[in-house]
Amino acid sequence: MKESKYEIIIYWSKEDNSFIAEVPELAGCMADGNSYMEAVQNVQVVINEWIDAALSLGRTIPEPKGKLMYA
Repeated sequence: MKESKYEIIIYWSKEDNSFIAEVPELAGCMADGNSYMEAVQNVQVVINEWIDAALSLGRTIPEPKGKLMYA
């Protein structure tokens, strides 16, 4: 598995009773986990699956931009 350079936002979801890891640059790309580290590990797998699926569909893969700016 290749290490991702995409920004990952991780937060606790009381509703889901788990940590959620989202990748804003890859639409719909997210994973959860019982711990912070598990969420990070799971989202790395999902990022690779997201990229593989996009490539198989002939879609463009966004380049990682690094830190996103929020207003």
